[in-house]
Amino acid sequence: MADAPEPDLHPDEALVVRLVAAQHPDLAGPVRRETNGWDNVMFRLGDDLAVRMPRRELAVPLVLHEQRWLPGLAAGLPVPVPAPIRAGAPAPEFGYDAPWSIVPWLPGSAALGFSEPARDAAADALAEFVFALGAPAPADAPRNAFRGVPLAARDASVRARLAGGRVADPEGVGRAWDRALSASVWQGPPCWLHGDLHPGNLLLHDDGSLAAVVDFGDLTSGDPATDLATAWLTFGRHGRERFERRVEALMGAGTGRGARIDAAKWERAQGWALVLATAMVDATDARSPLGRLGARVLAEIVNEHV
Repeated sequence: MADAPEPDLHPDEALVVRLVAAQHPDLAGPVRRETNGWDNVMFRLGDDLAVRMPRRELAVPLVLHEQRWLPGLAAGLPVPVPAPIRAGAPAPEFGYDAPWSIVPWLPGSAALGFSEPARDAAADALAEFVFALGAPAPADAPRNAFRGVPLAARDASVRARLAGGRVADPEGVGRAWDRALSASVWQGPPCWLHGDLHPGNLLLHDDGSLAAVVDFGDLTSGDPATDLATAWLTFGRHGRERFERRVEALMGAGTGRGARIDAAKWERAQGWALVLATAMVDATDARSPLGRLGARVLAEIVNEHV
């Protein structure tokens, strides 16, 4: 099993060269493939830029959300994010009928390659990012049926994964999921969410400090507990406690902002960690970085309640 779904679209270096030359010739430069995610492919463009291209049809509206919203949000965030600096248009004449973006190339290495203790150095800065991003969203902000919604909306998919045979200790995970489902539903306004805040989407400096947050394909609005799930996805116990303390301090100090996070936030956040971790285990190779991450998260959450 691969670490990403099969692609619908097949961008390569030659296509990127042609697209940039045709639509943004002033930014033309050497191109090389860098990373391949679930929904998008990233190509390096020269020394300072990157090209982000959908590899799946379902990612097309997500790219449009990034192009519309991320440049404005970036100005209020405490760490760099890959806000598009140019929007690429679909080019059916080149065999690629999807939007694409030119973004800054950001320094750092994926946090997925760091040990949990090393990632602890990012706890305070990641809490500050979550707080800064998570303001109430405007009425026309994007909505996502898979992120920011009540946990009950994800119940059927989680139950299916538990029954699928790839999740270790499905009974223990199921009990943890039942506890999360019993938490009160978010009653506040929809807040801005990254939507997929796990270590594969965080860049760290060599010392483990937070360098950037990337991959805003799931950018949406909804329950702020969704992004708080990174407490389990990114950190072990010590880093998680540090992250939670900083979140609580920021919410308590923020003028009028603490009131928009209710007492059940961490219960729902753990539920969102279960949603994402079961998906990682179910959809990726058990030996892959995401597969190992998902299994670790599920085991830690089960052990918390033994």
